[in-house]
Amino acid sequence: MKNLKTILATTLTFAVAVSAHASVSPDQAAKLGTTLTGIGAEMAGNVDGTIPAYTGGLTTIPTDYKPGEARPDPFANEKPRLVITPQDLAKQKDKLTATTQALLTRYPTYRLDVYPTHRTVALPKSVLENTALNAVAAKTRVEGLALENVLPGVPFPIPADGYEAMWNHLLRYQGVALSNKYDSWNVDSSGAASLSTSGNFNAEYPLYNPSRPVGPVAADEVYYRAKFQYTGPARRAGEALLLMDAVDPIKQPRRGWLYLPGQRRVKLAPELSYDTPNPSTAGTATYDDAFLFSGAMDRYDFKLMGKKELYVPYNTYKLSYHKTTADVTTPNHVNPDLLRWELHRVWVVEATLKPGKRHIYSKRTFYLDEDSWIALASDEYDGRGQLYRGGFAHLTYSYDVQAPEAVNHMLYDLISGAYNLNGFYGPYGGPKYIAPLSKSQWSPESLAGSGIR
Repeated sequence: MKNLKTILATTLTFAVAVSAHASVSPDQAAKLGTTLTGIGAEMAGNVDGTIPAYTGGLTTIPTDYKPGEARPDPFANEKPRLVITPQDLAKQKDKLTATTQALLTRYPTYRLDVYPTHRTVALPKSVLENTALNAVAAKTRVEGLALENVLPGVPFPIPADGYEAMWNHLLRYQGVALSNKYDSWNVDSSGAASLSTSGNFNAEYPLYNPSRPVGPVAADEVYYRAKFQYTGPARRAGEALLLMDAVDPIKQPRRGWLYLPGQRRVKLAPELSYDTPNPSTAGTATYDDAFLFSGAMDRYDFKLMGKKELYVPYNTYKLSYHKTTADVTTPNHVNPDLLRWELHRVWVVEATLKPGKRHIYSKRTFYLDEDSWIALASDEYDGRGQLYRGGFAHLTYSYDVQAPEAVNHMLYDLISGAYNLNGFYGPYGGPKYIAPLSKSQWSPESLAGSGIR
């Protein structure tokens, strides 16, 4: 943490030069590495000790971990310290999302097994160094919709508004490149589970590529790109999809390309954003529900509501790496025997649909983990203002590469009674962190070759 103080001190002149547009003052930024962690979380634990102080994250790799295989659960021998059932709803309500409350109200079989809290996330030194510089130099423009003076790191470790907090989620560190095979499952209101999508997933975060030229991020730079190669079910086998998100989504909106084997051609697919139903979830979620929120923020006003302590899925190795899907996709809700909940501090961001804009959700609430900036939970409301859907991301920490991830995430549809489990990689061993793909492998033309049945 001393390094962060040194970085801030040596860049004071730069900070003063941009202070008119800085997110925070140099004095405020000096809290990073002292009372705040390198990315802005509170260093101290909570008053009653149920959230511990941050001590640097999980830095010891379990002795039974074998590279290339599923990551062992470092907390496998722990027992729940608290079990929340529907009968406990009234006394635990202030620490539960609206969706969690609705599930406890609706299903007698739903419960939360709350385990001791572990603040496992630790990020690479380069990310922390850039975050310290971003604290005094980064800014948003175009009313929060684009970025300026941002280095590869958390843009706003001490956020001033909802847009800054959501940019932290969008640019969160998850490694440089990863690949995994996954399934997406739908469970309908009768309890029947069906395979919605199976495929191979490649994701890259080019801003964090060590070979990227040093310097602030350009407006047209891609911060996230993903390639999906579908292998099932039979009706989708052979399809392929490519998505790219840029730092300035107003100047460069999301780009998407789709390969359909029946047509044997790659076509531009500009509709793969906002509230377009995502076929990978059989329509249970929208494209911008991916990872609880993805894409541009121009349809909503984002308001930072502050922090709160919340029970959220965390260190979910037991569920995320579980081999047998049928054990997970139980009727009405994910199997509570496999899901680990912990008490963590989260940033709360409320998104309200702008006048004149269209989306199936009139309001959304996001809960962002203070230690990783990953959105861990969300509540979505329909045009009448009633709770419509709600999501959870299952965070695990890939301790071998210093990367938190929540590829495995889900959405409950509280109107239909169905739910979708997306990005479930348990049967296939989990994410593998790889070298970035070549430029040609990220071209739209590459889909034609990768998507052949």
